[in-house]
Amino acid sequence: MNALIDNVQIIEEKGKPAFAVIPYLDFVKIKRQIEEPEARTLIPHEVVKMNLIDGISMVKAWRTYLKMTQAELASKAGITQAALSQIEKADSKPHKATLERIAAAMKLTVAHFS
Repeated sequence: MNALIDNVQIIEEKGKPAFAVIPYLDFVKIKRQIEEPEARTLIPHEVVKMNLIDGISMVKAWRTYLKMTQAELASKAGITQAALSQIEKADSKPHKATLERIAAAMKLTVAHFS
């Protein structure tokens, strides 16, 4: 899931959480995401931590996790190191085609970046 769910009701049983009730539209959205083939993409804890806790972009987190230098990844992706540096900024919005090249260079899919 890419978004947090705000409106959750927790129902307890014997003093412990037993059920989480969410709005129906959130359920539909989550169900749709789970059923997509790309939803089965696994992301290591270290990558998630770098992204969520440290605020590092997913591209940079994956590159760091895979122990690749910017120069190495840029070369494999067919882009300049300077372009990769810009893409690795947390607020960057690279083109899908560029992300596909970067993902392929890391032997990943674009889904690994979301």
